[in-house]
Amino acid sequence: MHKDGDLKPVAAALEALLADVAVLGNETLPMEQAAGRVLGETVTARLDVPSFDNSAMDGYALHHGDAGRALPIRQRIAAGSPVQPLAPGSCARIFTGGEIPPGADCVVMQERVEVTGDTALIPADVAAGDSIRRRGRDVARGSTLLEAGRRLEAAALGHLAGQGITEVEVRRRPRVALLSTGDEIVDPGKPLGPGQLYNSNRPMLCRLLERFGATPVMMASIPDDPVATREILADAASQADIVVTTGGVSVGEEDHVKAAVEALGRLDLWRLAIRPGKPLALGRIPGGDGEARFVGLPGNPVSSFVGAWLFLRPLVGRMSGCTSLASLPEIPARSGFSTRTGPRAHYMRVTLRFDDQGAHAEAFADQNSAVLSSCIEADALAVIPPETRLSPGDRVTCLWLRSDA
Repeated sequence: MHKDGDLKPVAAALEALLADVAVLGNETLPMEQAAGRVLGETVTARLDVPSFDNSAMDGYALHHGDAGRALPIRQRIAAGSPVQPLAPGSCARIFTGGEIPPGADCVVMQERVEVTGDTALIPADVAAGDSIRRRGRDVARGSTLLEAGRRLEAAALGHLAGQGITEVEVRRRPRVALLSTGDEIVDPGKPLGPGQLYNSNRPMLCRLLERFGATPVMMASIPDDPVATREILADAASQADIVVTTGGVSVGEEDHVKAAVEALGRLDLWRLAIRPGKPLALGRIPGGDGEARFVGLPGNPVSSFVGAWLFLRPLVGRMSGCTSLASLPEIPARSGFSTRTGPRAHYMRVTLRFDDQGAHAEAFADQNSAVLSSCIEADALAVIPPETRLSPGDRVTCLWLRSDA
C-alpha cells in the first residue's frame, strides 16, 4: 500500500521528464509561414533601423541655429522622396518619415510654425535633435536582432521583415501521438453504450499541444487488448517525438499500457503530491528517430488539462529550445476564497480580477477533476501548497494560462 509519504513533488517529476531531452533540428521556412514558430538560430541585423535620420512628425526641417526667424522654404520632402543639402538660412517642408536633409539637425512641428507664401516663421525655442528619429535608433547593423529560441509572434516577425528577410530558420515542431485508452471512451459521432463516455480529452489536448507549438501527427484509441496496445504504441513511437496517453496510469494498476511500455522501452510511475492529477507515467519508447518520450496523463479531463500545462508544455518547449515555455508566468494575487490542503498541493482553477491593488483570485466552487467546464473560464491555476490553510485576503501564487508563450 502506498502512503502519503510516497508522494513526489511536481518539480521532481518535471526534472525526470526533461532529463536528456535534446532540442530538435531546424528547418527553413518562408516568412509568411513562420508565425508562431521558434527561431532556430540567432539573427544578426543586416541593416540599421531606421536606415537614415528621418522626421518623427509633419513639420519643417532646419538647422537649429537658424531658429527664431522667418526662413524661406526651399524643399518639400515626403517619405521616400530624394533630398538635397539644405542651404544655410533656409528650411524644408517635411513629412513624417521623410529623410532629414544634410545641413538640417532638427524638425519643428507644423502647428508651431506660421507660414506666409514660401516663408516659414520658426519659433526660437528649438534644439538640435528635436523630432528626429536617428539612424540605428531601434536596431544597429551588426547587433543581435533576435536570439535563437524566441517564439516568432507579431513584433518579432515585423523585426525580421524590417531587415528584408524572406525566409528564416526555425525549430522543427515536436510531433505528438495522442492516444486514448479504455473501451469505455467513445469518439463523438458514435452511439454511446452502457457506461461509455465521449472522448473530451482528445480535442482538448490536441488544441493545447498546438498552442504549445507541437504538431499532433497521430490520434488513435487503444482497445483493452495487450497485443493491440503494444502494436499501437510501437507505431506511435515510430511517428512521433512524444507519445501521450490518457487514462489507465494509476499506480499499481496492471493495465495493458503499463505492460506494453515496459516491454517496448522504459516506464516510471509517479504518485505526485498534486491535486488534481496524482498519477503520472513517464517513460521512453524506441522509435524511428531514437526514443520517443512517453507521458501518461490521468483520464479525468481536468487532470489531463492541468497535466498538459505542467508537463507537456515544458516538454514541448525543451524540444523546441523555447525557454519561455519552461514555466508558466506567475502572478501574485489576493485570495478571494478559503481552502485547506492535505499532503498534496492543490492547483485550483481561478479567475483573476485586476485593480490598483493588484490581482484578486476567485476560485470555482466545484473543483472536482471531472468538472471540465471550470477550465473554460479559468485564467490561472492557484497553487496552494501542501498542509496549508488559505483564508480570504491571503497571498496566493497563480500560474497564468492566458498567454500563448
